[in-house]
Amino acid sequence: MKKGIHPENYRMVAFKDMSNGDVFLTRSTANTKETLDVDGTEYPLVKLEISRTSHPFYTGKSKLVDTAGRIDKFKNKYSKFKK
Repeated sequence: MKKGIHPENYRMVAFKDMSNGDVFLTRSTANTKETLDVDGTEYPLVKLEISRTSHPFYTGKSKLVDTAGRIDKFKNKYSKFKK
């Protein structure tokens, strides 16, 4: 391996799935300003919209999450091209 190209600041980071509240710890170099207390220890926090505990592929549950109305925005944007 080449020296000097890999990050040196690996540390334990808490990742939180905001859709279901699941938290898991892993080593990461992700920058964050927020922290979370897990089992009495404070870790940097990275918020995720989806993780292995909420993704339909892993859970086997198919659900449509359209929180921002993305489908409606798309239809409105391209409705002028409809014949």
